[in-house]
Amino acid sequence: MATEKKWYALYTRAKWEKKVVALLDKKNITNYCPLNRVHKQWSDRKKVMYEPLFRSYVFVYITEKEKLTTRDTDGVLHFVMHEGKPAVIREEEITLIQSFLEQYNNVMVENDRIQCNDTIRIVEGPLKKYQGKVLEVYKRTIKVILPSIGYAMIAEVEVQHVEKVSAQASDTMIA
Repeated sequence: MATEKKWYALYTRAKWEKKVVALLDKKNITNYCPLNRVHKQWSDRKKVMYEPLFRSYVFVYITEKEKLTTRDTDGVLHFVMHEGKPAVIREEEITLIQSFLEQYNNVMVENDRIQCNDTIRIVEGPLKKYQGKVLEVYKRTIKVILPSIGYAMIAEVEVQHVEKVSAQASDTMIA
């Protein structure tokens, strides 16, 4: 199915994410650059800024045929690869990022390889019903894993809003 659209991640030149989005828009290529609301404070003022959540990443929703046109966009270095092919990003992960950014400010991401511990399910908040493997839990902070792009998003989640899932239930994990 060459006409089936899928989400892919592009790796861009440093600090070119917004420029690449504008160029992709001109080509009518559906794209998404998650922007994080960051509160900046200087000695004389405060300001809310919108910065790319993933540095040098832009997501595109394209068909096989659109890959070359997308790749030939100024500022695009290459597709993010997985096992020798452009990595396909699941729709649920794009939706999760969008939901996450609607609910939280000053989100941090860190490039992290996953080491599995307990399986948890979030029972309250924007990530309600989401299951995943816990990397680390501090007082109120939990890492949520997006495995196909290799990043962990970090947000403060109330400890009482998380429940441990039994080993049998973890086999049906949504991660």
